[in-house]
Amino acid sequence: MSAQDIHPQAIVAANAKLGVGVKVGAYAIVGDDVELGDGCVLHSHAVVLGPSKFGKNNIFHSFSCVGGDPQDLKFFGEKTELSAGDGNTFREYATISRGTVGGGGKTTLGSGSLIMASSHIGHDCHIGDQTLFVNGATLAGHVTVEDFATIGAFSPVHQFCRIGRYAYVGAATVITQDVLPFSKVVTERETTNYGANAVGLERKGFSKERIQALQKAFRLLSRSKLNTTQALEEMRKSLNDSEDVQELIRFVDAAKRGIVK
Repeated sequence: MSAQDIHPQAIVAANAKLGVGVKVGAYAIVGDDVELGDGCVLHSHAVVLGPSKFGKNNIFHSFSCVGGDPQDLKFFGEKTELSAGDGNTFREYATISRGTVGGGGKTTLGSGSLIMASSHIGHDCHIGDQTLFVNGATLAGHVTVEDFATIGAFSPVHQFCRIGRYAYVGAATVITQDVLPFSKVVTERETTNYGANAVGLERKGFSKERIQALQKAFRLLSRSKLNTTQALEEMRKSLNDSEDVQELIRFVDAAKRGIVK
């Protein structure tokens, strides 16, 4: 294995330290005071800033920015750091901030975690091993996430909260208190079906008759006292001449996770 494989259009700071087999793609940036362990890979346009230190076999996908300045109004350029272990994957547009002096000066990440696209880990956070951050998961500063925890898509976590080991936070859940180890938490779902999209369908050229048939079907499905099976049967009887309603019926019949009523 070669010492490094650095694309001629990459930028690598003179004082950066790169281990054996490190690959740096086109337009990627390795900043000052960055240490990359053996086998790390920066895809094109990835940015790793320092002071920061990474173990072996970390992968930085395009447009990730890891080790950037903390997003804290009290930060004025003090020397703080980020430290990460081995085998982590940072997907597109993932961001991780270094620490702040007031928070101990260091953000840490263990080994084997997957930080999916557009996730953010704020300053002074401490992340364990084998964690999963689904797309858009967001940690404010000073959050602790213990080993094997999962933060669901688009779930924000408030400052100073703790996520316990093996905890599972469902998608789009706002966390403002500590999440117990081994637990699963999710925001209450109150998604409601408001019937046919009459205005949108009219704009798409649906006739008045087509829209009225769909409105009757939705009233049977969502507003009557019939259960889904009974509503479908009534739709088949009374609205059988509407191709749109037949499409709606076929869609409901094929549902494997239930439908929004």
